[in-house]
This record gives sequence, structure tokens and C-alpha cells, in this order.
Amino acid sequence: MGQLVVVNFVSLDGVMQSVLSADEDRGGGFDQGGWVMPYVDDVVERFMSEATAGAGALLLGRRTYEIFAATWPYADPNDPAVAAMNAMPKYVASRTLKELDWANSILLGADPVAEISRITAASGSETVVLGSGELLATLIEHDLVDEYRLLVFPLLLGGGKRLFADGGGPRHLKLTATEPTPSGVLINTYRRPAEE
Repeated sequence: MGQLVVVNFVSLDGVMQSVLSADEDRGGGFDQGGWVMPYVDDVVERFMSEATAGAGALLLGRRTYEIFAATWPYADPNDPAVAAMNAMPKYVASRTLKELDWANSILLGADPVAEISRITAASGSETVVLGSGELLATLIEHDLVDEYRLLVFPLLLGGGKRLFADGGGPRHLKLTATEPTPSGVLINTYRRPAEE
């Protein structure tokens, strides 16, 4: 049985919005975009490359899919993470998209929760979620996430879209690994405890 794994960048106060570019997501008047880049070091790059190349599939929301589809198909195909990302299945949850141009992209139907549960159960590997804040809220609400790999950046943004929104209910997680990076990022892995 496969695992649904969230890999995401978050500020110390839990913001996950507009991590790479100032213009990535200005929703709600957010003007702090691009906050990840000053902290990207060799350890962060290695971790993200391994997380991407090691995935069996990606699960993306519409906005993240559109950002990735505009970049990854044109990136260096000799990079193992790029080659893996372009070759693997990419499941996309969207109420508005009708066609997907990025190779191996599959649009989920009207009941994405059921489809995601089926895909994860049938997979023998990890399905990784990157970005995709609105989709993540649904996954968290339905308790579908098996593991969180969070890169926690040492800054406070003071506002923005948060990974864990209010009303998600209590969830007990177990910290299974932590790795500090030279720039002060903490890479923390949390798993849902095995049911007793």
C-alpha cells in the first residue's frame, strides 16, 4: 500500500504562501513572496531533489500544477529530479481545468477524496503533495496524509495562507526525523502514529 506524503516549505509561523517568487500568489494582499530563496542551501537542495526523484507520483492542486507546468517541462532533463518529475504520474485536483498539457498529468474527477484514497491504496510507492494549499486543507480534513516532511524556515511572516488552518481538528503526529541545515532550516518528518 502506498503513502500520501506532504513535502512543503513553511515559515516558523506556519505560512506556506508564495515561497519562491514575489508574484507566485499575492492572494489576500500577500507581499512577502520569495521568502524561501535566501535560505536554500546544499542540504535543502539535496532533500528536495531526493523527495522529488523518490516519489512514485505527484498530487497537485490547480494553482501549483499551473506554476509547475510552466517550468518543469522546460527544465534540464539531465537533472534526476526534473526527469523524474516529468515522467511520473501527476494527479491534479481542479474544478476549473479541462485539459492538462504537462506529460503524464491526470485530472481527478468530481470526487477527488475518493479518487485520492483509491490511488494511494493501489500504489506501492509515495504520492507526494507539493504546495497545493487548498487541496491540502481537504486532505487534512479527511485525514488522508500519512506523513508530513516540513522544511521550517527561521522567519516570521506575520500573515498569509497557513498550512494548518483553524478548524482542522486535533491530529497526533510522531516526529520521526529532524535535520538542521546550514542556513537554519529544520527539515522535520512527522508520521501519523500506527493505529493500536
